[in-house]
Amino acid sequence: MNITPTSGPHASFHALLSGFSRFGATAAGGIHRPEGTPANGEARQFMADWLKQRGYRLVVDRIGNMFGIVDFAGPDAPMIMTGSHIDSQPNGGCLDGTYGVVAGCVAAETIAADIRAGRLAPKANLCIAAWTNEEGARWQPSTLGSGTYVGDFKLDYALARRDGDGVSVRDALSEIGWLGEDEAPALPSAYVELHVECGPVLERRNLRFGIFKRWWGCRKIELRVDGAPSHTGPTLMSERRDALLAAAQIITAVRSFVDLVPKDVMHSSVGRIEVSPNSPNVVPSRVRLFIELRSADEKVIDDAYARLEAKIAETAAATQTQMEIERDEYRRPGRFSDSLAALAEDAARDMAIDVLALDTIPAHDAVRLAPFTPSIVIAVPSIGGLCHTPLERTDPADLALGLDVLTNMLRTLVTKGGV
Repeated sequence: MNITPTSGPHASFHALLSGFSRFGATAAGGIHRPEGTPANGEARQFMADWLKQRGYRLVVDRIGNMFGIVDFAGPDAPMIMTGSHIDSQPNGGCLDGTYGVVAGCVAAETIAADIRAGRLAPKANLCIAAWTNEEGARWQPSTLGSGTYVGDFKLDYALARRDGDGVSVRDALSEIGWLGEDEAPALPSAYVELHVECGPVLERRNLRFGIFKRWWGCRKIELRVDGAPSHTGPTLMSERRDALLAAAQIITAVRSFVDLVPKDVMHSSVGRIEVSPNSPNVVPSRVRLFIELRSADEKVIDDAYARLEAKIAETAAATQTQMEIERDEYRRPGRFSDSLAALAEDAARDMAIDVLALDTIPAHDAVRLAPFTPSIVIAVPSIGGLCHTPLERTDPADLALGLDVLTNMLRTLVTKGGV
């Protein structure tokens, strides 16, 4: 049985995580806190209040990224960054993203106490980041805030993204009061992100800690299918231009691509479908599909994309529809910092913890930062491998373990001034 501690950093961690979990809480035990919603604004305010109460400097940039800066070593010192995100999937879980932010906050307090007690001589400052729209649930692309921070996206482009109701990022952040005006801090000397695994590997191996050493590539495609509306009763089957029928053939094709390569080498999905006019008595005239092709092997993704293009042309001709790719985002596979991976291994070894090297199949904000500064994602198990669901859970003892490893890593980085 796990007993929640009543004092010390672990108690502070569980209290802070519980505090965040109030915002957007659902009856199923999860949270509904997509970016730019009132619940997201409340969680942002909760974080801001926590930072200010401790005298940390809050910076909110023009895409709404939040940075809590802890001045350990003076204004000219390098900066170490940690964090994640506090937006959620619709009806998602309490840990995905929020865990890394909360752990970063508590780790900062522990390190600050060490410095005050004279146990630590810092050479770097610390920054806790909460990135905007990591999930990509409301606006695409995902990791929008961190991508804007590193220059992958222009600010005007990011702010102009619109959700399914036509609401822009700019308008939503303004509505909840979190469209910032500050200049974002410079790139850190290192970025460490703590996360729940969002997969089953650690639990199945009976291990408690993993290091993501590389990330899978992902091609995200938004496909528009245009047919023609007509009455579902009298319109002859041979004369229908059914956009949903055509879309269904694309969906099954996307799934079939996985069977053409070795097991677990590729993942594919169509996770969102928008149908118009979405009436039971009207032949669907427009459909949008949100398609994903994921693999650690670029050639596998490229081959699947070529098959998709061929299938689009074939299906459009057969169904008398028109198809157009409206968005094509390609995040190539890559590797995280070997030096930070070694630091994570050392921190775990000092705690007598076995370590497993992992791939991250979903993206994290660290993926955006990795080409620009040493970055790493470390992880603790997800019970049942579940994520993006109210059933998302991690053993409290494993959550505390991840906090301890993160704290040890950040303590070393702050003391050394970087990797």
